Amino acid sequence: MSDFLKQFGEDLQKNVPGFIAVSVAEIKSGISYHSQSVVANFDPELASAYNLEVVKAKMNAIKALSLDGQTIDNVMITLTSQIHIIDVSDNGDYFIYLAVDSTKANLGMTKSILNKYKKEIQEKL
Repeated sequence: MSDFLKQFGEDLQKNVPGFIAVSVAEIKSGISYHSQSVVANFDPELASAYNLEVVKAKMNAIKALSLDGQTIDNVMITLTSQIHIIDVSDNGDYFIYLAVDSTKANLGMTKSILNKYKKEIQEKL
């Protein structure tokens, strides 16, 4: 598993324009299985912990609104110079947290890469 996640992180860093940081976390426990950053003071595990609360809040909202059959695909947060993407696995067990530089990011390519890995993470974790 760790080899797969290490390769996942390296592929994202190499292939996602504007890559800043990534983390893969379990929603139920909050455990981060992998994290890496190209910015020394950017802690992707800490960011995942806070973004887990975003995911849980949205899950609670879906339940409160009786939106039966609805699940979270992803959440995108646009900051002044960064885009943060929270991509939730289809089974709702894991999420990928990715931060990119908004001036360099190609969102179409980034989403395509994340969708590929999201399926693999669900199968391998």
